Amino acid sequence: MHVSKSREKRKALQQENDGAKKSVKKIEKTGSNPRTRRGKWISAGYLFPSAAGVLLFFVLPFLIVIYYSVVDNPISHQFVFLDNFVMVFQNAAFQQAAKNTLTFSASAVPLAVVLSLLLAMMLESKIPFKSQFRTFFLSPMMVPIASVVLIWQVLFHYNGMMNEILAFFHADKVDWLNSPYAQVVIIILFLWKNLGYNMILFMSALSSIPKDIIEVAVLESASSFQIFWRIKLRYMSSTILFVTIMSLINSFKVFREIYLLKGEYPYDTMYMLQHFMNNTFSRLDYQKMSAAAIMMAIVMVVIIGILFLTENHFGKDVEG
Repeated sequence: MHVSKSREKRKALQQENDGAKKSVKKIEKTGSNPRTRRGKWISAGYLFPSAAGVLLFFVLPFLIVIYYSVVDNPISHQFVFLDNFVMVFQNAAFQQAAKNTLTFSASAVPLAVVLSLLLAMMLESKIPFKSQFRTFFLSPMMVPIASVVLIWQVLFHYNGMMNEILAFFHADKVDWLNSPYAQVVIIILFLWKNLGYNMILFMSALSSIPKDIIEVAVLESASSFQIFWRIKLRYMSSTILFVTIMSLINSFKVFREIYLLKGEYPYDTMYMLQHFMNNTFSRLDYQKMSAAAIMMAIVMVVIIGILFLTENHFGKDVEG
């Protein structure tokens, strides 16, 4: 008798629990829970300003740029499909700008990544004057761009400090900003401005590598190069990807420095894609500028996609 009553009680409790679970699932499915609906509305309210800003200031302008790139002009709106792209691609100024931008990015971005990684590893070791060394590379982040340009003008003007040093060694003066060395000067400026930020990112990544893995590798008689290549580099793959993308984006922003140094039409090797777009915009040639912007965006998406695939291949085995 007692056993049968216990079984009936357990059965009744089980039925109540099953009914409660079904009711909860039904509420979640239909969304009739007032607290859930209120949370969704609150979330939507917080997201709306950001979503509206992205649509208004990024998505909509990009769609307008796509439209301008396939019409002859903003007045007649005649559809010309790829004619603007062909015209821009055959333009001598665009070819010069694309070549200079590609050369600059291919040189400056790898140097920025490699040198900042070496500096971070150097600061991780025990060296004298570590704080002063760190301050030297972080100081450009606090200097306004106009002051940076003024410093570079003092250094690389025809009568500047660099030529004074060359004159001390009885060498001929060099017109740094109006010679084939002009892009080298801009690369040095780019590195000086960006190494500090990249170095901090790499120092943070190095400090987050599990110490026990490195200790095991040392006990297994792994060399310093093996520890760096097999452990540290793989754990820093996501940071390397981020630093590379940021350096690539910053390499396209170097237009500001060049514009302040030499204006709208600098020496040939300093003429970048941003100069081409700025000059076409000043002439109100929206079609040519839009086509160039679309081509530039496609190239950027392809490069960043390749970087993501590379990072996913080399860093997938260490991601938790």
